[in-house]
Amino acid sequence: MPGYDYKLLERPRRRVLCPLCGKPMREPVRVSTCGHRFCDTCLQEFLSEGVFKCPEDQLPLDYAKIYPDPELEAQVLSLAIRCIHSEEGCRWSGLIKHLQAHLGTCGFNVIPCPNRCSAKLSRRDLPEHVQHNCPKRRVKCEFCATDFTGEAFEGHQGTCPQESVYCENKCGARMMRRLLSQHALAECPKRTQPCTYCAKEFVFDTIQNHQYQCPRYPVPCPNQCGTPSIPREDVPTHLKESCNTAMLLCPFKEAGCKHRCPKLAMGRHLEESTKAHLGMVCALVSRQRQEILELRRDVEELSVSSDGTLIWKISDYARKLQEAKARSNYEFFSPPFYTHKYGYKLQVSAFLNGNGSGESSHLSVYIRVLPGEYDNLLEWPFSYRVTFSLLDQSDPSLSKPQHITETFHPDPNWKNFQKPGASRSSLDESTLGFGYPKFISHEDIRKRNYVRDNAIFIKASVEIPQKILA
Repeated sequence: MPGYDYKLLERPRRRVLCPLCGKPMREPVRVSTCGHRFCDTCLQEFLSEGVFKCPEDQLPLDYAKIYPDPELEAQVLSLAIRCIHSEEGCRWSGLIKHLQAHLGTCGFNVIPCPNRCSAKLSRRDLPEHVQHNCPKRRVKCEFCATDFTGEAFEGHQGTCPQESVYCENKCGARMMRRLLSQHALAECPKRTQPCTYCAKEFVFDTIQNHQYQCPRYPVPCPNQCGTPSIPREDVPTHLKESCNTAMLLCPFKEAGCKHRCPKLAMGRHLEESTKAHLGMVCALVSRQRQEILELRRDVEELSVSSDGTLIWKISDYARKLQEAKARSNYEFFSPPFYTHKYGYKLQVSAFLNGNGSGESSHLSVYIRVLPGEYDNLLEWPFSYRVTFSLLDQSDPSLSKPQHITETFHPDPNWKNFQKPGASRSSLDESTLGFGYPKFISHEDIRKRNYVRDNAIFIKASVEIPQKILA
């Protein structure tokens, strides 16, 4: 080995340092021919490279001229050093020759575990390791008194059958671990157990209360009909479909029959009350028809425009025109609309093949006043200007649209503009509207795009003064 690599307390003299490794010489040897000294190991390594010359003066060397130098070795071993574990905390210092004796007791020196567990640790950590951590230590279980190695004891901990433990279900009971499974299976009041009837899991001390609510728990028929035990949740079905003594409501109860009788007697009741039931059903149908009409009127009212303007699209124009030609004075009616919120209710009608002086040659348009929701709040007769338009559907980017437009002021003496009676409706043809029998001729309709995609648009608007709208 090269020279000693220790922390010296004083700077050594040069004569004790090996010229090859620069450290205090270990097992120094002297070349007798030149007097130079080296560590035995350092010199051997130098010569092993095949150069048989003194490293210091390059003079030839002879193995026979190399001798140990005990005097120099004694000087080296008398050098004062610090412990090799000084950086770890050891405060010892002494001569090199006393180091090995010190390491035999040094608390910081690393030594193997005496139990031969393969661990190597400092001498001062050894007692803790041997007592608590060594897998080869001997440990006796405090519960079963069995002797284990430390490694085996770790597996035994938490499983010893003699250890006293609390029930895992937290019922408060404490017992040896070997008795725990039997306790949990048959004795613990907190163990889970399936209901005999519905198979759901319950804590044992609550299962008795569950049976008062269990849907599958067998109960007798409340009518005492003699049927064997019935699952609780099936009782309503039994009473309705199977129980001969159950009281049933008449199937015509929705029509108004309040009769109630045992199931066995229901057939007789139906047979004896056929005429009465028929009358009840007819009355029910009548009431439902009236309700449907009222709902339909409500829906129509909700869909009515209330800004004084109607744009009425008449689709499938060609077919409807042919229909009008086949039926004289055949009138089409627009959806109703209001002049303003809480205003007059109006409706436009059209004779596609004309009527009166325009029959068979013109499109005729008219407007009429319908009974409205707010008529009692309005001034009569209706007197506001009305404008009709047949809308030109030509592309406005190619040519300016040329709508056909007519405007009139209602004649206050015309009966149609008086306050309408409650019996007058949109289909009351005895009261004609006011308008134009020759609004536009069939010939003029064809001159521009008044008909496009087999549809026409008729616009009706009413001018209402701002004070009325306010």
